[in-house]
Amino acid sequence: MPVSSQRRKPKREKPPISLRARALRLLASREHSRAELRRKLALDTEDPDQLESLLDELARRGWLSERRVAEQLIHARRGRFGSRRIRQELLEKGVAEEVIAAALPRLKESDLDAARMVWRRKFGAAPGTAAERARQVRFMQGRGFDLDTIFKVIKGDGQ
Repeated sequence: MPVSSQRRKPKREKPPISLRARALRLLASREHSRAELRRKLALDTEDPDQLESLLDELARRGWLSERRVAEQLIHARRGRFGSRRIRQELLEKGVAEEVIAAALPRLKESDLDAARMVWRRKFGAAPGTAAERARQVRFMQGRGFDLDTIFKVIKGDGQ
């Protein structure tokens, strides 16, 4: 039977998704900061007051939490990046400075161990030349480790 002679069901148009449903769908996929969620949902609403009241409600119910965003990002990035890089990513996501400040002491405590792990995975051996040393330092700085930590790792202090 030719395709054109088959009866096709008319396509039903889907009803538009509410702002609240869209927010919950985004939060179900991963944690979002208030700023991230505001930016994503602003495209779907013309009323900024409605968006702010929705964000307030989500925060009041505990569904929107910047503390959880910070914990999730720290957990995901700790094995590959230093505290400086993680702090910058949290700022880019719009996490409040107070939340970041509360998480930083824990991060800085484990920076040396994280740097050792990253350095061993990438290099594994002390640099033989000044050029190799500079390359290793640049790599580690790009990963968000401070110079004191990098030099301790490269020199092998305290292993």
